[in-house]
This record gives sequence, C-alpha cells and structure tokens, in this order.
Amino acid sequence: MVGDEPHMPYDRPPLSKNFLAGEWEADRVALRKPEALEELNLTWKLGSAATALNTSSRTVSLADGSALTYDGLIIATGGTVRRLPNQPNIAGVHVLRTLDHAQALRAEITDGANVVVIGAGFIGLEAAATATKRGAKVTVLEGLEAPLIRALGAEMGAAIGEVHVRNGVTVRCGVQVQSIDGTDHVKSITLGNGETIAADVVIVGIGVAPATQWCEMSGLTIRDGIVCNENLCAGPENVFVAGDVLRWPNALFSDVEADMRVEHWTNAAEQGAIAAKNLLASLNGTEQEPYAAVPFFWSDQFDARIQCLGRPSANAQVDIVDGSVAEGKWCAIYSVNNRLTAVLGVSKPKLVMPSRALLSKHTTRDEALAHFERVIAAQAAATAAAQQPK
Repeated sequence: MVGDEPHMPYDRPPLSKNFLAGEWEADRVALRKPEALEELNLTWKLGSAATALNTSSRTVSLADGSALTYDGLIIATGGTVRRLPNQPNIAGVHVLRTLDHAQALRAEITDGANVVVIGAGFIGLEAAATATKRGAKVTVLEGLEAPLIRALGAEMGAAIGEVHVRNGVTVRCGVQVQSIDGTDHVKSITLGNGETIAADVVIVGIGVAPATQWCEMSGLTIRDGIVCNENLCAGPENVFVAGDVLRWPNALFSDVEADMRVEHWTNAAEQGAIAAKNLLASLNGTEQEPYAAVPFFWSDQFDARIQCLGRPSANAQVDIVDGSVAEGKWCAIYSVNNRLTAVLGVSKPKLVMPSRALLSKHTTRDEALAHFERVIAAQAAATAAAQQPK
C-alpha cells in the first residue's frame, strides 16, 4: 500500500465539517481501527508518493528512490487541489484536501475572523458553513453566476447559495479574484474591479484535478482521469483504477455520457471493491464484473442535508416536485432529452433515497413526475392518518 501522505487511511468528508469544526479529532476520521488494519497483513509505504509507472516491467517508482514490482496494480491516487495561478505561499492562505490541511486551517478559524472562501463548490461551501458556525465572518467569492453550477446547474446552485445567505454568509458570484494580498500573512483580496476585501484567512476551494501526473509516461490513456473499460481496467493486464482518478463508461448513463468521472466518496468506495474483485479475477482467469452504478453524493451545510442521486447537469430541465426553495426544503428532478437523470433533495431524504430504482432504468420525465406525485400523496395521507385522534 503506497501513499504520499504519512497518515494511515482516513475519511476525507469530515475534514470540511466535523473535524474542521473541532468536534472530532484525527482518531475519529481514521478509516479503520489500528488493529483492523494490522489484521490485513499489508506492507505500508507511506509518505513516499508514486512518481512513475512502467507497465512493461510492471514497476512503480517512488519518491524515496525505491521501486516496487507488481503482479497486479490498483491505482487510486485521487485528486490534487487546484491552486490559483498567482496564489502566494504566505500564512493564512489555505487549501483543503488532506488531514494536515484541515488541521492547519481549523487553528485559524476563530470567532470574529474574516474568512474569504474562493470557489463556491462543495468543499468551499462546506468550509464556509463550518467557519460561520465557529463565529467567523465569511465571504464566498465565485467566478460563475451561481454556486455549484458545474455540479447542480444555475437554478439549484443559486438555491443552495440562498441557504448560506440566510445563515449570514456573504455570497458574491460573477466576481474575479485579481490577487491575494499580504507580505508575511494574508491581509486582503483584490477583485478584478479593484475592490478590496479584508481577509484574515483565505480558503482556496476551486476544485481538484485527477492525480495522474506520475503516470503520464506510462502509456495509459489519460483524459481528465485514467480512461478504463467497464470493468475498471486501464488497458495493460492487471492494472485497475478506482476513485476520483477513474474515467469509465457507466452503462446506466451511456445514453447521456459516453464516459464519466465521479468525485464522490460513495462511488470511490464501491469502485475500490469492484477493482479489487476484478483484479483477482484477472489474476485467476475468471469472469470480471462491470461497474454500472447510480452516482450518489451528500453534503451537510448548516441545517440543510443535500442529497443527490444520478448525474445532474447544467443543461438539464429541472422540476421541483416537492417543497420549495423559499422554505429551504425541496426535492427536484433533472431530465435530459425526456430521460430522468438525477434526483436532488434538500432535507428531503424520504424522497431522494428510494428513487435509485428510477435512475437505474430509463425512466422518462413524465413517468418520474407521476411517480413523485403518487409518493407525495401517499406520504401526505399517511401523515394525516397518523394525526387523527385514536
């Protein structure tokens, strides 16, 4: 097991929430208890990143100068944080991807601190919510016209942005960051129009890039991720991929996307299990299992539990089927070419989670609308019956 970080495996989702809030310590984000990892009988090579892959000699070179040979290989190198072109290396300027990043950041998010978050994606918004709840004065800056456009489209992205506004976050969209200013420590942000914003802490959350630099000369097909087949095989024998770095054809959505890359925890966990099974099948000459799944992600921001199944997109038709943006609780469906492609819920888990079956088949928009109308009516009837005096 090779890893560029010195830590044993841990969960990343809490880094922008419970851990950043100071509610959890490092032991709470560990993926497994130490004794459980010991039982796996693994050889650990931590704190030394992979630097090159040679699929002909079946060797992986490491940053410490050593090399490992393999019979089978699973690449799960995830993503690396993107940085601004002119991002200075001064105190108070942070990114958030690793345990060390979160540890350093939470020490500076204090009551009354001016925190500026650059980028209104999921990590940026989660960090903004956590910082606000810790008493910081938070401003979110986004270059596009609404938060979360790439993930949810403009309409629903703007609706999530309103959750933050109602909780005291200043959200400014359609603005460009010209510079992060300060000598030894950050002092302010200068926008493209010349305006300055005071900043004690800056969080740069402009997304991640798949960590493929180390294997670019390996002969693997790299296109915003490592391109694999439906079994998650990268092409060379016994080389499989999982997680943020994987791009593969998802048969459940082949009519919507030729292939996809998913940056979410649930899919990474599922892909890791399938990649391991298929590697063993490849070594043993037995049948492999294709990975076709409904993508899923969730995000807690203030009192909003955001859940999404499927593939929302900016070009989809969006219908709110229950609740409303104004009340802060709603369920919406996404459709492309009259085909249901995603279900998004904000504090509506009873509507979102059972809809996986709808997304596993080619459900039309009209069929989906009729389904939710029936389900919501049944839920309302059940609630009314429960409230009747006995």
